[in-house]
Amino acid sequence: MRSDRKIRMRAIERQFLQRALDGEPGAMRAVVRQATSPNQIDLRCKPEMRAAADGTGGTRLLFTGYASVVEQPFEMWDWLGTYTEEMADGCFTKTLSESPDVIFCVNHDWSGVPMARTGPGTLRLSADTTGLLTEADIDGSRSDVYQLQSAMEGGELDAMSFAFWVVEQKWSPDFDYRRITEVDMDGGDTSVVTWPANPATTGTTDLRKRQARALLRTSVPGLIAERVRAEKRAGKALSASTMDVLQQVLDLIADADVGLDAAQPLLAELMGVDNPDADDTNTETETENETQSAGMSLDLLRLREDPALRF
Repeated sequence: MRSDRKIRMRAIERQFLQRALDGEPGAMRAVVRQATSPNQIDLRCKPEMRAAADGTGGTRLLFTGYASVVEQPFEMWDWLGTYTEEMADGCFTKTLSESPDVIFCVNHDWSGVPMARTGPGTLRLSADTTGLLTEADIDGSRSDVYQLQSAMEGGELDAMSFAFWVVEQKWSPDFDYRRITEVDMDGGDTSVVTWPANPATTGTTDLRKRQARALLRTSVPGLIAERVRAEKRAGKALSASTMDVLQQVLDLIADADVGLDAAQPLLAELMGVDNPDADDTNTETETENETQSAGMSLDLLRLREDPALRF
């Protein structure tokens, strides 16, 4: 299932590569948004938690809430400004029919112990005309569950989100609107979140690391480098849109702190700015090993190894 997802995601990416290479800023938005996976969309809602009998005298809690709604636009923003995303009615149908492995957690914390999961049946997902309904059967004796219940009852937690991969979508000609028509949730989550915010700023360090690694496995780094080379060959200063994309990628890598020490110097050099990790003392061999283990594109490695290819 996940191999099919990768093939379909790469096909989406290829739709916009040439337009992005030709310098169309909006096309780069589509490429980067697709490459930075998993995506998230957050929803201000009012999830509920109530006691549920388990038949043995134990304490169980039933969590219910919508992790996403359909046919309602969300305002998003990135280096180009605001734009709109919308989940289409029916976008969950295929993935739910394939019994995806999904966890239930808080703030997309994939490094912790899940509170519920689809595999054992403690997490149940369904889609209706409102959106993606989450029902989690949770052990009330867990300390983290007690904290979640307390925060929900006090109103400190009142939003939901879900982590997913986009496998079918439509962008408007100006790239100011994306309609997501099919998602894949296998390996993702539904989550109670503190801040219902833009996906670029929400989520835990663990999730941001995954997004950074996903970005570096795609053709985006090589594409950005090619954009820079083309502008350099034309004898022009780097365009504002190119600099903005470089900064976004550099910020993502630095913020996630994924240890990709070969990526940061290259991007910083292309931009003509200081490397955020200039004091890092990793050796050349260690850097290359870390880069390769994280799946960095070969184009990026070649650029790094051969200065003649850079400009």
